[in-house]
Amino acid sequence: MTFPEHFLWGGSFAANQVEGAYNEGGKGLSEVDIFPKSDRKHGGIFGLPYDELCFAMNDTDDQKYPKRRGIDFYHRYKEDIALFAEMGFKVLRFSISWPRIFPNGDEEEPNAEGIAFYHNVINELKRYGIEPLITMSHFEMPLNLALKYNGWTDRRLIQYFERYAETLFREYAKDVKYWITFNEIDATIHIPFYGAGIIPEHTDNLEQAKYQALHHQFVASALVTKLAHTSYPEVKIGCMATKNLKYPATCKPSDCMQWLKETEMDGFYTDVQAFGEYPYFIRNLWKTQGIEVQITDEDRKVLKENTVDFISFSYYASLVTSADGAGKEKTSANLLVGEKNPYLKQTPWGWQIDPEGLRFSLNQMYDRYKRPLFVAENGLGTFDEFNGETVEDDYRIDYIRDHIRAVGAAIEDGVDVFGYTYWGCIDCISGSTSEMSKRYGFIYVDQDDDGNGTKNRYPKKSFYWYQRCIASNGTDID
Repeated sequence: MTFPEHFLWGGSFAANQVEGAYNEGGKGLSEVDIFPKSDRKHGGIFGLPYDELCFAMNDTDDQKYPKRRGIDFYHRYKEDIALFAEMGFKVLRFSISWPRIFPNGDEEEPNAEGIAFYHNVINELKRYGIEPLITMSHFEMPLNLALKYNGWTDRRLIQYFERYAETLFREYAKDVKYWITFNEIDATIHIPFYGAGIIPEHTDNLEQAKYQALHHQFVASALVTKLAHTSYPEVKIGCMATKNLKYPATCKPSDCMQWLKETEMDGFYTDVQAFGEYPYFIRNLWKTQGIEVQITDEDRKVLKENTVDFISFSYYASLVTSADGAGKEKTSANLLVGEKNPYLKQTPWGWQIDPEGLRFSLNQMYDRYKRPLFVAENGLGTFDEFNGETVEDDYRIDYIRDHIRAVGAAIEDGVDVFGYTYWGCIDCISGSTSEMSKRYGFIYVDQDDDGNGTKNRYPKKSFYWYQRCIASNGTDID
């Protein structure tokens, strides 16, 4: 395999899963600061009843809410970045916590302490020659925007997000070339509180509210892209969605038609940001379901004239679909549940391991969008056994090796892929269940599900394997 000379190797994580210090430095509560730890089968990301949300917001027992403590990156960022540099990272994809910059989301002026913190993080990355790739919104909008406006259902959030983005560009654009506006923007449809701050009890028609909120996010993303292209020409803006790859269960025409419908739906989120308009099948879906999304002529113009520079996505697993899925064995894959593929192994969390699906996805997306692609998330979340010094995680090495081979094969196919960031490059709080037991990282963090432990960092076996991979630009991976 031959990777491009300046291929961006690295890792990724979200502020809400690593920073901690939820009540330090002037930060306000985010929407995920109120999620308690849940079990593997019932992830908390699907929302809390409004009364539980209000209770959690005022609950001072912080032990119950793991994302409030994270892994203490807020105080240990220099140590962690030094470890990333030791691995040879070319890029770190991370998010900025919106409520650390605007605690309530609708203030006129940003929080100076939050601004200073991210300057420090970016400066530390640049000191080691690591390129920052920043996600503006990674499931951590200010909780106040959900409570006061019902999240992105309210059009006023567009202007608040613009103000936030303009602040980020003004402060950091000279040091940060690559930006992503929304992480897994499709989450607004699948998990509306987590993705868009929508409180179902405050909504008359949830389906319509989800699509209206998503439209507001699309417009906000386009306006931010316009701002970047107009005032910060060196900046590149990307979109990001979950790659929910599915295969038809059989070659029966009805199964293939079901696969086509679900594949088109999977691509719709990126279509709007890459092509600047809604595809026909979404307009027809709205018509058949009686959904009336309020779209102005100016919205259409903004979307059409301000499309993204690159396409990024998360890829963890694949699923199977059929016209009649009743009675079929089901399993999960990130945000979705679908039919199980008998030819694939799966993780303890039920995510099917399908490296060849990443090659398939890269070819499929490049053919559709013809824009540079960036693999923003790919990783193995599973149990690790710490022996007091390290973790012998050959299973993780096998997983990454196979997926990197798939990326290399796609590049040989002619696909323009310019970077790969392994998700959860350091153990962090699980996004779905707020556990520590579900570990992804190259670096073991001594902390359990209840927050007990030293929080000391220990390189795993995969740490040194990825170090060799990066040093060889992807050729020394056996």
